[in-house]
Amino acid sequence: MKPETTEDILELLDGYIVSAVLGAAMELGVFWLLADKPLPASGVAESLSIPLNRCHTWLQLLCRCGLLDEGVEGYVPSLLARETILNAQSQHFWAFHAREERNLSHLVRDLPLNIGRPIPAWKALNLAPPDEYRQIREDARHAADFTRMLFEIHILLADELANLLDLSDVKRLMDLGGGSGVVSFALLRKQPELTSVVVDVETVCRAGREIAAANGLTERITYLVADLLQDDLPPGFDMVLLCDVGSFSDALFRRIHGALNVGGHLVVVDKFAPTKTTPPPSRLSGAFLSSLNHPDKPIDFTTVEMARARLQQAGFRDISTTSVLLKDNLPWNLDWTMVNAHK
Repeated sequence: MKPETTEDILELLDGYIVSAVLGAAMELGVFWLLADKPLPASGVAESLSIPLNRCHTWLQLLCRCGLLDEGVEGYVPSLLARETILNAQSQHFWAFHAREERNLSHLVRDLPLNIGRPIPAWKALNLAPPDEYRQIREDARHAADFTRMLFEIHILLADELANLLDLSDVKRLMDLGGGSGVVSFALLRKQPELTSVVVDVETVCRAGREIAAANGLTERITYLVADLLQDDLPPGFDMVLLCDVGSFSDALFRRIHGALNVGGHLVVVDKFAPTKTTPPPSRLSGAFLSSLNHPDKPIDFTTVEMARARLQQAGFRDISTTSVLLKDNLPWNLDWTMVNAHK
């Protein structure tokens, strides 16, 4: 929110409390606990093993935020909570998202004391350096949670890409870093003759196979375990998709060029920066957290023009760009651009 009054400024300063209260409600499943049957504070406290006085004030804060209503029989999710939380995404999604935000909040702890120190935030806090990629590779449960979360938030993007792309001459698709295969699912539904190979790390592929089975697409989609940034890519594809991967290296584009059939094309979908020194608006907070972890990293965001130049150097031609506009203003649906390049 953008503050407009002194009261708004004071609410922003208290925001860390509200954020923690809401995140705890999502991780512990309060809205789902109360969705079908109201409970008094004592019932919630007993169900979640929370001291009663603490639970009571916690629930009152959620009421103050407009997310719970208190009635004669106890607390229930408000209409706002039902529309924006319960009916918007799954409990799994909200729990994962809240947990990730809680972990990231450590980076801004004591920010006034540490913002000027030229060392990584994790080091200033005596924490182990974060390695999300390693955690995904080594922690199957985290990888499955991460993959399912991305599946949910990319459904709308996948459907819009299916509307935008011409698949009339595409029979074999390679979905690099495709995770669950959510974009492939939408393209497979549009083009009955299409098959897809999703390339990702082993733990993500395992989760993707389960999601593909739930969507009835196992006969037309396969999952190839590989490191897309290092391993050789199989040849013979009419289209290669690189969606929300964030890698635009010359070496990767050259390997993709070699994997495509003559006349095939690469589709890159990502959030490109408006300038080399300005991150995409919806990724501004993430860019700030990254700067706390990597204070010596130069300011160097990838623009569409930079991606186009690297594609040309890799041998691609007929490069075009299209803005991907989605119907809401959720942060994961903003700032997408599609770049289409032919071999």
